[in-house]
Amino acid sequence: IARRMGENWLAVPRVTQFDEADITALNALRKKYAPAYEQKGARLTLTSFILKAVVDTLKGHPLLNCSLDEVEKVLVFKGYYHLGIAGDTEAGMIVPVLRDADKKDLLKLSQELEELAKKARERKLSAEELKGGTFTISNQGGIGGGPFTPIVNKPEVAILGLGRGAMKAVVRGERIEPRLMLPLGLSYDHRVIDGGAAARFTVDLVKALENFPESAAKL
Repeated sequence: IARRMGENWLAVPRVTQFDEADITALNALRKKYAPAYEQKGARLTLTSFILKAVVDTLKGHPLLNCSLDEVEKVLVFKGYYHLGIAGDTEAGMIVPVLRDADKKDLLKLSQELEELAKKARERKLSAEELKGGTFTISNQGGIGGGPFTPIVNKPEVAILGLGRGAMKAVVRGERIEPRLMLPLGLSYDHRVIDGGAAARFTVDLVKALENFPESAAKL
């Protein structure tokens, strides 16, 4: 892990785009449907919603789902969405890969997310489950803390860091309301992605989180 982090830090000229999303309605959806998911043997977490929103957003921003081949000096665009989920374990940070996330509904994403997390804690992940990612998500919300700068996991070109959601006083129209706000940090390889592309992706991801369709959560 230390060797890979060092290589990534030295090799990738990275920039981090920060933003925050109002996930008040999203969290209400989670609470509403969590019991139904539990009956199916799955935990409905905010991470499940985030996976779905990230995939939908990546479809409109294929540059962030590509990889950089530094030998051939070409970009390799992927027609699939394998999401790395960085997790904290006793053995250090482990990044299992949830494959074909675009082909799975919220229930399937929740089930596979829990299964991968369990395998990571028990150190039972196979080599195949640790490779092939096209985009990585690092969620520290369960630990706490605010926005942070994650390190791009090359040959991927972007990684999303999530902090802890917190209640804040937010101006909506002419009123100030308490809203649950989620801090986001998108680190990206500036050799591939410029600031405009990163900002547009982040804006669209925030919209996807704030306007998550209830139909996608229903069983």
